[in-house]
Amino acid sequence: MEEPTAPLFQQIAMLIADSIADGALNEGERAPSTNELARFHGVNPATARRGLQVLQVEGLLEKRLGIGMFVSAGARERLRASRRESFARDYVAPLIDETARIAMTRAELHALIDRVAESRGLYA
Repeated sequence: MEEPTAPLFQQIAMLIADSIADGALNEGERAPSTNELARFHGVNPATARRGLQVLQVEGLLEKRLGIGMFVSAGARERLRASRRESFARDYVAPLIDETARIAMTRAELHALIDRVAESRGLYA
């Protein structure tokens, strides 16, 4: 789970959102049920339900009575657009602030980014 200090329901919501963003859960697919999530993560079903409800309120999941929650039409695109909007604030600005604190040059930062990206199979 992404942020260990976040409440469990938010961690569950983030895991499902990540699955939507990376394409592991596609539009129209059934999301894991409350009971499946509760068993897998060892949490109370109410906690798992709350995580699903967060995504429903955000419009990423839709409830189909009697059969479960499903990934909403356009959920992946909306989620990616939202994350792109917050990317500079949440990741790039702190990165730049830290490079200034440790006196890292632009060239060193670029080289570091390239090295890390290549180690993960990107930009190869």
